[in-house]
Amino acid sequence: METLIWIGAVLSALGLAGIVLSALRVGRARKANLSDEELKAAVQTAMPLNLGAFFVSMIGLGCVLVGVILG
Repeated sequence: METLIWIGAVLSALGLAGIVLSALRVGRARKANLSDEELKAAVQTAMPLNLGAFFVSMIGLGCVLVGVILG
């Protein structure tokens, strides 16, 4: 079960990195003084990365939880 915990930790770290990357993209777009439409488009392009990163992080945390419970 130790392997499952480590796999979950790696997935959670990858998810966290994706969430940070998504936040940085939106932050750069906000600082660029874009028009409302351009800002909306920039946020919409970052949304799939954000949702995917949250999903990967959730799966990783679930793996850690299962590994701890079974181990």
